[in-house]
Amino acid sequence: MTGAESRTEAPVWAGLLPVDKPTGMTSHDVVARARRVLRTRAIGHLGTLDPGASGLLVLAVGPATRCASVWQGGAKTYAGRLRLGVVTSSQDLDGEVLATSEVSATEAEVRAASLALTGDLLQVPPMVSALKHQGERLYDIARRGGTVDREPRAIRVDSWEWREFALPEASFVVRCSGGTYVRTLAHDLGALLGCGAALAALRRLGSEPFSIERACPWAEMLPGEGDAVLARHGVPLHEALGVLPAVVLDPAQADSLGHGRRILLAPGAAPVDGGPRTVVLRDEGGRALALGELKAAEAGLALACPNVVFPWAVREGRAA
Repeated sequence: MTGAESRTEAPVWAGLLPVDKPTGMTSHDVVARARRVLRTRAIGHLGTLDPGASGLLVLAVGPATRCASVWQGGAKTYAGRLRLGVVTSSQDLDGEVLATSEVSATEAEVRAASLALTGDLLQVPPMVSALKHQGERLYDIARRGGTVDREPRAIRVDSWEWREFALPEASFVVRCSGGTYVRTLAHDLGALLGCGAALAALRRLGSEPFSIERACPWAEMLPGEGDAVLARHGVPLHEALGVLPAVVLDPAQADSLGHGRRILLAPGAAPVDGGPRTVVLRDEGGRALALGELKAAEAGLALACPNVVFPWAVREGRAA
């Protein structure tokens, strides 16, 4: 077998693995453990959870790492707890305490303040974050005591659901857009109330289209248990790509795809109203062969332009 051929071999398994990350561990630590358990280095995580946060962390395995953007950016659901009357450098209780104050806010005032932080908002990312400034992570700058200007980013908060009040602490569930910093929401809520606030605990319950219920418990992530973990909790790539519209190819079209060619589709086979869009190209058995852009062509035809072709499609196309 040549080197080129070996690179096109399909992995034993490809898809997504939702994991229930414990506190005190980085997202990279979870990836490192998964690489040992699943016996492959082709693993990455979709989104990041801070070490102090727990809950849903979705891992992409094998060729799924090449199309991670498909599942990123979905709405998130978090359960959290905040403490009023304190402001910290990191906007959570792990940071340096910058100020404390008496808490006179009532439950009704906390609820009202959260309504003001609902809908389409602009949020300034915290200094203690993985965003980069001139090639350097903000948290590295913050560790040296530095600070830089950060541009506000558009976010959306769909809802706050308050679960328990034991002031100065309160527990909540918040549903928000991807890229939202919940500790910054807590900080901004405290600013609105005039007493300050910091995040005390955070757990991610959902990252559309996935929820914590399907996640692999950390206790099951053991070397030698990879097959069992994937059987119980894995989302095969063909299923995971169900979030995208599909175009079914006949055998001749699938063969052309394996050779890297664009596919001309029959009229009505794939509507392109509204301009180009991303689709998953499948064979007649429903197996995902590639991701591609669907574009309008002449005479009412559509053109499927593959941009990520999975290894098994390449191999079969070469063998045909």
